[in-house]
Amino acid sequence: RQYNTVSYVLRALIFVSCSSKSVIPVKMVKSRPARTPADTPVVKEATVNLHKRLHGIGFKKRAPRAVREIKAFVGKQMKTADVRIDASLNKFVWHKGIRNVPYRVRVRMERKRNEDEDAKELMYTLVKHVDVALDTATGKKVKGGFKNLLTSKTETAVDEE
Repeated sequence: RQYNTVSYVLRALIFVSCSSKSVIPVKMVKSRPARTPADTPVVKEATVNLHKRLHGIGFKKRAPRAVREIKAFVGKQMKTADVRIDASLNKFVWHKGIRNVPYRVRVRMERKRNEDEDAKELMYTLVKHVDVALDTATGKKVKGGFKNLLTSKTETAVDEE
């Protein structure tokens, strides 16, 4: 068999020989970036693939299901049960009608502190639509759309107290 050398090396066991001529298997482990705690305000950008989440869903249920799927995706990513959809994102999901939901949507997820004293949750997430056709730095149109976009933590939000 021929193996892809990079993936084979990452998954393979490397054998280190000791002075006693015995072989000890050592597994390679990739280091992960440090995670932010779930009670810290943070902002992330991600692309939600609605096409795969709506496969097999009936026409008259597609847009409402898309909103629910976005909420589920964001709740999983940001570890909050309280997810609030911004009006711009809702308008984007529905702009082609109930049946023809866009295949992908780029969202900005902001985990914020809940100011309500009666709230069950300490944090909530506000989800906004990000237009991929415009470059955020220059404001000009960009070719390529969703290609080469990654989930990114843009900045850590500061508490305004």
